[in-house]
Amino acid sequence: MTFKAEYIWIDGTEPTAKLRSKTKIIAGSPAGLDALPIWGFDGSSTNQAEGHASDCVLKPVFTCPDPIRGGDDVLVLCEVLNIDFTPHPSNTRAALAEVAEKFAAQEPIFGIEQEYTFFKDGYPLGFPKGGFPAPQGGYYCGVGADEIFGRDVVEAHLDNCLKAGLGISGINAEVMPGQWEFQVGPLSPLEVSDQLWVARWLLYRTAEDFDIAATLDPKPVKGDWNGAGAHTNFSTKAMREGYDAIITACESLGEGSKPLDHVKNYGAGIDDRLTGLHETAPWDKFSYGVSNRGASVRIPWQVEKDGKGYIEDRRPNANVDPYVVTRLLVDTCCSALEKAGQV
Repeated sequence: MTFKAEYIWIDGTEPTAKLRSKTKIIAGSPAGLDALPIWGFDGSSTNQAEGHASDCVLKPVFTCPDPIRGGDDVLVLCEVLNIDFTPHPSNTRAALAEVAEKFAAQEPIFGIEQEYTFFKDGYPLGFPKGGFPAPQGGYYCGVGADEIFGRDVVEAHLDNCLKAGLGISGINAEVMPGQWEFQVGPLSPLEVSDQLWVARWLLYRTAEDFDIAATLDPKPVKGDWNGAGAHTNFSTKAMREGYDAIITACESLGEGSKPLDHVKNYGAGIDDRLTGLHETAPWDKFSYGVSNRGASVRIPWQVEKDGKGYIEDRRPNANVDPYVVTRLLVDTCCSALEKAGQV
């Protein structure tokens, strides 16, 4: 007896990494993550090695049922190692693992809102060739064939994520035609990042069957159209128990060089999206506020009302690396909470 294991990894393409995958046939029955073998690939073809020393190692870190192939087949997310089993320079998961372990006692959790845009024949889905649809306004959470485009792909992707057992928590149509969002979480830093990468792979793979492309471009259409983000909701145990910790976390994100340290790692092309328009704050100015979608960081109104909860960092691009954004938020906010004695 054999089963198919689709090994998935993040490559070394810059400025935005791509997903790659290939299939391994394994004898026996799936027996969990520890039973999956390491594997290798040609790093010279993925911007991760030179041709004269091109071997890279795939180490399984997360597995789930393969909802597309079905049966006993599985998806296997891997981190990339050098042949001496040290983390490859493109491996951003290793740095997150260290920070997540350091601050594990604060119980950080995340919910990430992944926006994306469908394209067909070089045009955003729903855009007439050579022209533009009606201005944005009715598309967000809309209904009807005149305002919604790609729902069949979205529903298929949602079903695939649920069959895979991912912690997907919702979907909605976004502000621009052909633009959608799914949410992953609440989960721990490594869990939400691993599962978001697998959900992205499933998005691309599901859209293949409809001959449609999905992009995480943060500004897929220039002009008076919303960009695509990955709003990142974050809390710690202290934040879920008291409002002072909420304010400490927000203040820490605005201290010194922190705003730029974060923004420059929140996805390529961020200055095209964070303009101060279209529900964004300017990329070079930090702010936070209650119920303010024009702020860098939003405190939801019910959090202020309840005196506890979470914050939403609205700056990350749709193309952000979730391993990086979760690491930065945990490191910055948890360090400040620890220093303030709010843990």
